[in-house]
Amino acid sequence: MRKAFMTFILFAAGLTGAVAQDWKADPPHSRVMFTVTHMLVSEVNGRFTDFDLVLKQGKDDFSGSSVEATIKTASVSTDNEMRDKHLRSDDFFNAEKYPVITFKSTSFDKTGDNTYRIKGNLTIRDVTKEVTLEAKLLGTVVDQRGSTRVGFKVTTTINRFDYGVRWDRTLDQGGLVVSNDVAITITTELIKQK
Repeated sequence: MRKAFMTFILFAAGLTGAVAQDWKADPPHSRVMFTVTHMLVSEVNGRFTDFDLVLKQGKDDFSGSSVEATIKTASVSTDNEMRDKHLRSDDFFNAEKYPVITFKSTSFDKTGDNTYRIKGNLTIRDVTKEVTLEAKLLGTVVDQRGSTRVGFKVTTTINRFDYGVRWDRTLDQGGLVVSNDVAITITTELIKQK
């Protein structure tokens, strides 16, 4: 009887394609980046250097998965120490009071052969809003140590004002010194956990 029950469970798992596998981002091969328009004429790129990202795989094709990310705001870097110090201040992230940015997915839907739409809750400065991420599966590979790796590129755009990041100097001819729209790009290489 027990053997029959286990056979049924395995058969059901096969039908749903569920794999219940955890993947964790490999920091040296992952980037959390953002881009804003500066003075209407150029773009400034930045990144966060301290973050964790965990993907819990749903089906074999990654549909039905879930993802959680935690980003340390004090790790913001734009290759300019004065600007980075300003970004850590209350004008922007207030890294002392709000040390982390978090994201938790609520859905992970396959939209094409290697594309996905991920919806979830993004929290910045204790303000939580639903966002939609567009993701592309870049491929999977087994490395020289026998670990399985998978790569994703994820993009979205948010309005920083929605999250209380409201520093907004204006130019004489109109427009903001720093755009309210922030383009976010995450390229991540995740390692399957044993």
